[in-house]
Amino acid sequence: MPVLIFLVALAVRLLHLWQIHPSPFFEVLLGDAHGYDEWARRLAAGDWVGTEVFYQAPLYPYFVGVVYAVFGRDLLILRIIQALIGSASCALLGLAGARLFSQRAGLIAGLALALYAPAIFFDSLLQKSVLDMLFVCLGLWLASHLRQGYGGQAGTATRGTWIALGLAMGGLSLTRENALALIIVILAFAVWQYGADRIFRVPKSALWFLAGLAVVLLPVAARNFAVGGGFYLTTSQFGSNLYIGNNPGADGTYASIRSGRGAPEFERQDAKEVAEQAVGRSLTPAEVSSYWTGQVVDFVTSRPGAWLALTARKVALLVNASEMLDTESQESYAEWSLPLRLGGIVGHFGILVPLAVFGLITTWPDRRRLWLLHALALAYAASVVMFYVFARYRYPLVPFLLLYAAAGLAILFDSPFDLRPRNWISRARAQGRRQWLTVAAIVTAAIFANWPILSTSLMRAITETNLATALQAQGRYDEAMAHYRQALVHRDTYAPAYNNMGTALRAQGKLDEAIAQYQRALELQPDYAGARFNLANAELAKGQPAGAIEQFREALKREPNSVEVRTNLAAALDARGDSAGAIAEFREALRLSPRVSRSHRNLGNALANAGDARGALEHLSQSVALDPADADARYDLGSLLLELQRFPEAAVQFEAALKLAPQSAEAMNNLGIALASQGRLADALGWFDQALAARPGFADALANRDRARAALGQK
Repeated sequence: MPVLIFLVALAVRLLHLWQIHPSPFFEVLLGDAHGYDEWARRLAAGDWVGTEVFYQAPLYPYFVGVVYAVFGRDLLILRIIQALIGSASCALLGLAGARLFSQRAGLIAGLALALYAPAIFFDSLLQKSVLDMLFVCLGLWLASHLRQGYGGQAGTATRGTWIALGLAMGGLSLTRENALALIIVILAFAVWQYGADRIFRVPKSALWFLAGLAVVLLPVAARNFAVGGGFYLTTSQFGSNLYIGNNPGADGTYASIRSGRGAPEFERQDAKEVAEQAVGRSLTPAEVSSYWTGQVVDFVTSRPGAWLALTARKVALLVNASEMLDTESQESYAEWSLPLRLGGIVGHFGILVPLAVFGLITTWPDRRRLWLLHALALAYAASVVMFYVFARYRYPLVPFLLLYAAAGLAILFDSPFDLRPRNWISRARAQGRRQWLTVAAIVTAAIFANWPILSTSLMRAITETNLATALQAQGRYDEAMAHYRQALVHRDTYAPAYNNMGTALRAQGKLDEAIAQYQRALELQPDYAGARFNLANAELAKGQPAGAIEQFREALKREPNSVEVRTNLAAALDARGDSAGAIAEFREALRLSPRVSRSHRNLGNALANAGDARGALEHLSQSVALDPADADARYDLGSLLLELQRFPEAAVQFEAALKLAPQSAEAMNNLGIALASQGRLADALGWFDQALAARPGFADALANRDRARAALGQK
């Protein structure tokens, strides 16, 4: 049986890979996939330890890093390996179902996962879902040995079983942090099942399980301690993730802490910066997490009704037929993949949930034997609702639902219903109330799971927009524009598509068209701070500082703590000639980010332009101290020192700037001036020559070279 399941699953997944290979999704990586790819490249290049506490679960990028180190960065090989892993998961689920219920149930469960459209979809993505499923199915198979199996099979749990289960749950915790809830359930089971008569003694089974966990988790905790100086069992994102799913503006799905910055490279930065701005000091990763946890506690205690309503919505999203994407949708891939098109007809929660309810009811008389399965399923479901709901976050719940559904279907095959309406009704009357309650429960579950909450067209619009954004980042503007337009075909009211299209147009120098797109985005979503910010920048680039200032101020009403908006508002004020207003905004930006080099540099330059050389020197020096590798900051400090006739110090800064930016003709020219001002004319002449080599026709360097030659008596 497991071999058959594995081969069917692998055949379907390889067909899917073959069909999506020509699609734009195959090579263009979006969202987390892009982040994992970059992380894995760094690992494969030798950076296996890193320098910061893990913010995202690390096991999947390390897995990809190993694949890259062995095979090179080949996305096809990686996806084939993932297809093998996904197929093994199907076989493991079949084995678990056979032991928990029956051979027929195991076969149904394994084949159902093999053909389940979201499973095929996730196994082909550069996402950790493929490892989530492996560890869940492995854990279920191992857990099925902890108690008596189907048909009176004896429990076969050994020391090795408990250690392997600990390893599996440890691995799952390093891909899906909320899976720590499953560890609590298993430990409770170990104490109850094997230590109930010895309350004050820890059963050996629990110790072996903890030993398996320790093998996986302790090296990660030790590594986090070494780089971060604190105890972090897996990652440091608990508080920020909890806040994303539980705050006054939450809708049960993902929304970035700073609007419009949902890319993974911003998640850690934004969580840290916003928390530090609120507290007014630098925070450790643990303190950042605690800050956001505190925000959640404030929300829950101050608005319990709103939180309960939000939780109810998350429960509905958890079991809804629609898959809530975070980056790319299954429907978009289905245009290229026959397995997804066919499997998607019945392979969704709208079918799975009512079938699972039926299976749960039919196996309820055996609940004492199956209570560990029930507790694990409930614990995982609760752990998702505790945070927020994504398709891939709820995906590890699928094996549990498939087991229940397969058990119910196996019973139907063993004792099939007579589907003729008259005979079925007669049988229902004979069995009485229980039969009708079962039917009512199934119908209720079907209605609840299929109730329209999410829009498929919106999911496709999001996918097309994300793909277009990735293409735009590669400079492939024509392709990007085509996908933005396709997004609007799916959802012509999707404001981010208009906003991002405006960004692409602006990058091509089409300011008027870009402004029109930003304005359209704001018509659809007036509180869209990102579009307003982009519109302001476009107007500033067009030489319309007054309009830009108005838009920046509107953006600040929605994001008053945005350093970027305040910085650009200051630039607009300066362009209009309001140097005092510009300095005030730069000071406010610095107050919000006191340890950001760029904020000190901006204020320093503004003060220099206003004639406050002392203040400018203080802030430009601080900018260099905070970021010694910033060539622009060193150049600006050197230029100020040159104006103050502190020539040796200026030369030091220009030399440092040139080490960081060796082709800077301006730095070469100014270094020549600083050296010439000290009487080092020969050295200065060499730098003037280099400046002209870097930029032929550079008028200042040409004039300076001629003066140096004349002073040296050269022609």
